[in-house]
Amino acid sequence: MPHPLLTRFADLYEKEISLLEYGQHAFLLLVRLAWGSQFALTGWGKLGNIDGVTSFFTSLGIPLPGLNAYVASTTELVGGLLILIGLGGRLTTLPLIFTMLVAYSTSDIDAIKNFTFTEPDPLFESAPFLFLFSSLIILFFGPGRISADGLIGMWWKKKNEVP
Repeated sequence: MPHPLLTRFADLYEKEISLLEYGQHAFLLLVRLAWGSQFALTGWGKLGNIDGVTSFFTSLGIPLPGLNAYVASTTELVGGLLILIGLGGRLTTLPLIFTMLVAYSTSDIDAIKNFTFTEPDPLFESAPFLFLFSSLIILFFGPGRISADGLIGMWWKKKNEVP
């Protein structure tokens, strides 16, 4: 029989984990609200200034700058809205992650080239970093239960329960 103190510790640990799991879903909601809206606003702003974005892409040497300006802007707008509501959470992050990696490799290439573990600031302070990081959080942890995906999952589970 385990020691009563050990049993009490195990009970407290289980309660802590349970509370943290509820916090996880609230945290994922906050990440989605903050960064989904930022993606959407950024995409909307780019679509409103498509000539400026096309000129910027041209200056970076991006092939088919006009087409890619529309693709990047639309990806950010639509992807941001989908992340905001939590629909297709993990799948939605893939084109956004790709877009941010392209942003790093074109407009912020110096941040990548100058990255070292002793001096990571240029990479972390670069504009795409928080967009990329938030997308990776949602990719690996999902959108959480407080999302359209969560509601669909609960509905699906209930629909397929065996009576």
